[in-house]
Amino acid sequence: MVLDELDVPIVQAPMGGGPSTVALAVAVGEAGALGFLAGGYLTTEAMRAEIRALHGRTERPFGVNVFVPDAGASDPAALEAYLRRLSGVAEHYGVALGEPHHSDEDWSAKLEVLGEERPAVASFTFGCPPPEAIAALRARGISVWVTVTGPDEARIAAAAGADALVVQGVEAGGHQASFEDSDRDGLGLLALLRLIAAETDVPLIGAGGVGDGAALAAVLAAGALAAQVGTAFMLAPEAGTHPAHRARLGTNAPTGLTRAWSGRQARGIVNAFQAEHSADAPRAYPQVHHATSPLRVAARERGNAEAFNLWAGQAQGLAVARPAAETVRLFAAEARQAAEAATARLGVGHPCPNASPQSSARGQGELHPSGRARTASSSRADQPDS
Repeated sequence: MVLDELDVPIVQAPMGGGPSTVALAVAVGEAGALGFLAGGYLTTEAMRAEIRALHGRTERPFGVNVFVPDAGASDPAALEAYLRRLSGVAEHYGVALGEPHHSDEDWSAKLEVLGEERPAVASFTFGCPPPEAIAALRARGISVWVTVTGPDEARIAAAAGADALVVQGVEAGGHQASFEDSDRDGLGLLALLRLIAAETDVPLIGAGGVGDGAALAAVLAAGALAAQVGTAFMLAPEAGTHPAHRARLGTNAPTGLTRAWSGRQARGIVNAFQAEHSADAPRAYPQVHHATSPLRVAARERGNAEAFNLWAGQAQGLAVARPAAETVRLFAAEARQAAEAATARLGVGHPCPNASPQSSARGQGELHPSGRARTASSSRADQPDS
């Protein structure tokens, strides 16, 4: 299993649109965690070039994330009305809105690149690849991870043959990875981990709000084998985060979910554009993403953080500017301290007179690392290596 090769159970989140870089993935990987590239929004050849560049700079395993094509369903009238409202903002920046088209981001070609370049891990967001695509990647020695936001999605991904599930809580920054964009209340990461651990034996990676080592320890205690960390790396010098975006991180600024930038629910630091347009933004991804692209580019060029997306998780106030390797080492040390403190608090060596969870589990079957008993009803008895 790829996770067993790590010195520190941290996975760097793939952060499309700038923050994820080859340098960041190298720094995280060389520190003993798992670096990641973000294939979303890249052309097929740009993704291939980044994978080859990373292969050339490290012998450590790393992953590549790709978006599963969205069905692209939208209300044309609602989309048209929203774009009319944005036309004045675009005019202010001297640009025209982009063409609100649907795109599959060269899905088939990117799958071919993954198979040819063979990163250690291929992870997927916005859906689950078909079983035959997963099987083809696994046949090339690539571990396949699927990002899920609920037990229903976890069941689908496990049945399709995923080697691991990236469990994304509502706290996470950037796009919610749900298979279908909806307005349902999102689940927090700890609750979600426990619910999914009750459904499947597929290894879990917890994502969302992991802003320090204590949160890492909590995620591991809740049944994950590693935590995926994104916002905490965005202030690293190796990250490609825009300077105006950096200035808003590590502050008490609130975050919120919005479709204003892309037409799909995503969490970012609330700025003027997000506050003004979230209520009117339709469910229309990737059409809105393409339409607002020129506006976001113009705002970045001007350094105006009020008019481009500031993706960040709920724990962004904990972000600190430091090299990525230092963040990895600090999180590991803090997690060990938090685990030791929790163990002491539980009074190890002084068991309660009632039966322990372990003793109860022994009557039901082997205790799974997730903290629940493994029984004959487990969903994947012949778990393959990941």
